[in-house]
Amino acid sequence: MKPLQTAGGSLANLVAGRDRLSDLAAFGSNPGQLRARTYTPINLSAGASLVVVLHGCTQTAADYDHGSGWSSLADRHGFALLFPEQQRSNNPNLCFNWFVPGDSRRDAGEPLSIRQMIETFAASHGSDPKRIFVTGLSAGGAMAAIMLAAYPELFAGGAIIAGLPYGCATSIPEAFERMKGKGLADSDAFVRAASDHTGPWPIVSVWHGSADQTVHPANAEATLRQWRLVHGVEESPTRTELVESHPRRVWCDGNGRALIEMYSIAGMGHGTPLATTGSEGCGASGAHMLEANISSTRRIAEFWGLTAAAHAEKAQQPDAQPASSSWAGGIAGVRKTITDALRAAGLMK
Repeated sequence: MKPLQTAGGSLANLVAGRDRLSDLAAFGSNPGQLRARTYTPINLSAGASLVVVLHGCTQTAADYDHGSGWSSLADRHGFALLFPEQQRSNNPNLCFNWFVPGDSRRDAGEPLSIRQMIETFAASHGSDPKRIFVTGLSAGGAMAAIMLAAYPELFAGGAIIAGLPYGCATSIPEAFERMKGKGLADSDAFVRAASDHTGPWPIVSVWHGSADQTVHPANAEATLRQWRLVHGVEESPTRTELVESHPRRVWCDGNGRALIEMYSIAGMGHGTPLATTGSEGCGASGAHMLEANISSTRRIAEFWGLTAAAHAEKAQQPDAQPASSSWAGGIAGVRKTITDALRAAGLMK
């Protein structure tokens, strides 16, 4: 049976001789038989945050780091990185096996291997246990969704890029159907049932290209439904805005803290959105690492509070304003621009 392939395109030619990662040799029983790669910036201090990064199919950890720019951002802001890496003996296309029952639940297979990596690395580097985050692209995004659902007590936040909702498939045929956007509604309540956790829940950032033909954008909406149910927020976002011409929706709690954000990258296909030049310049474009004039790496780090910009924004704007008042006194043309962008992205009729 042919293994599932959800994110293709190796960056091997781009990263030859540019692997910045080290190996974590021993980290437990490793039932998923994964490799552990790490990056520790020179300026890492005790109690620093830890970000777990999961690559897409046909990519290695070094490929994804080079394309996304996570290690460069870690150098600037002083957090550690852990890159679980799939092996061809598990999946010839290097996809994380998010659709295999034994690799998609708590305390089994690949998720348990990743948890063991996190616990070993965090203990040896003095990471803040309350500041651990996870992100991934496509199959890696689906595995990030699994980690957030299976181990919500472990993570302060997560980010799912061109991924799929937790628990939506248990076989390759089902996986392909979900990738087409079919049968997703049945998975709405799966996150809460994945563990006995009662909260608090990780904050979640969801990113998807509006023109993605590999993983249908309906998967992003299904992921949003799962996390809105968990966080108990309304269907309508607290606020909606344009960021570098891309629609962003945000759901906040009663105190104005952002719990969920969703970026729909207008006109983008399947991949990680990048801004490789300019003030947000980070990473390198390539197969499924797509120039979109917005750095998902930087924006995700800001959403999690890992950058100086995030701290400055929080200090200046401690409370989010509800959508009904955030445009009070604003220009009608701005509202129309956002509405048009949401319609173009398929988020409004």
